[in-house]
Amino acid sequence: MLHSKIAGIGYYVPEKVVTNHDLMKVMDTTDEWIQERSGIKERRYGKKGIETPTTMAAEAAKIACKRAEILPEDIDFIVFATLSPDYYFPGCGVLLQRELGISHKEMGALDIRNQCSGFIYSLSVADQFIKSGMYKNILVVGSEMHSMGLDFTTRGRNVAVLFGDGAGAVILQPTKEDNKGILTTHLHSDGTYAEELALISPGSHGGYHLGAEQFGFPDTEYGEIFVYENLLENKTYYPNMNGQLVFKTAVTKFPEVIMEALNKTGLTVADIDMLVPHQANLRIAQFVQRALKLPDEKVFNNIMKYGNTTAASIPIALCEAWEAGKIKEGDLVCLAAFGSGFTWGSALIRW
Repeated sequence: MLHSKIAGIGYYVPEKVVTNHDLMKVMDTTDEWIQERSGIKERRYGKKGIETPTTMAAEAAKIACKRAEILPEDIDFIVFATLSPDYYFPGCGVLLQRELGISHKEMGALDIRNQCSGFIYSLSVADQFIKSGMYKNILVVGSEMHSMGLDFTTRGRNVAVLFGDGAGAVILQPTKEDNKGILTTHLHSDGTYAEELALISPGSHGGYHLGAEQFGFPDTEYGEIFVYENLLENKTYYPNMNGQLVFKTAVTKFPEVIMEALNKTGLTVADIDMLVPHQANLRIAQFVQRALKLPDEKVFNNIMKYGNTTAASIPIALCEAWEAGKIKEGDLVCLAAFGSGFTWGSALIRW
């Protein structure tokens, strides 16, 4: 039976470091307030017009390919997770194919829109393709460029201070080794509170979910829904988050989906060598760590220096942990994420 293994991993973050003190210059906030609520000290922002989710993904992918000892030409499928794509359409998958110089190959490219859970969802999808024998070298990427779409005023501070830019990538390959690679993945969603963590416009909803009155759509026979004159006034093109609800739900779903993976494989929390949670909020990660009674050396966090990079956060953290020697051959690695939708998921990997 075929299993999926991570044969190569890489990440890329922009050079520009933006500290909490830098953000204090453009909005009414403090370093203490940001650190107390999120644990974040700094984050990275890409260069406008020079770096994009696609270009950052390409840099991470090149490193992953090199470590997997393959060339970009050997990639036979791309799965790209992001909530901040270069274009509304086409997706970043085909743009990455072109950026890597392999658009002459007529491979498949799939775009995943599951926000913070995007990498887990992407990994799970790629795992099924590997197990079926359909593909042999799948590039799985999470890449985000939040800095281009945040509200850098006091009005938007609760969200803007949390997010950063970056990309992470893995090459997934088949293996016949027993108890090796991805052991199990688990995916969940509940759309009840979809608008509590969302970017509402531009979109084609026409006010269906929330009522058209608050948007100020013009009374025209055609169009004027996706983009319209009042859009700049009502600011629905900025992300909105109900932080308390997200926190409350996340600290419940994180342990549940981790235990689901362990129960499926007959393993226990004590068997985990490294937990790499989605880097949403250091307080959430610490809450989950306490709930599972995991020691500090078995949990990897880097949100302090990168902020929340949503779909990119797990592969960036996973790569950093591996580079630091905290993940070794044979280790049991648990990945878990929760985010907008709400969606959440987990993956257990025997390294």
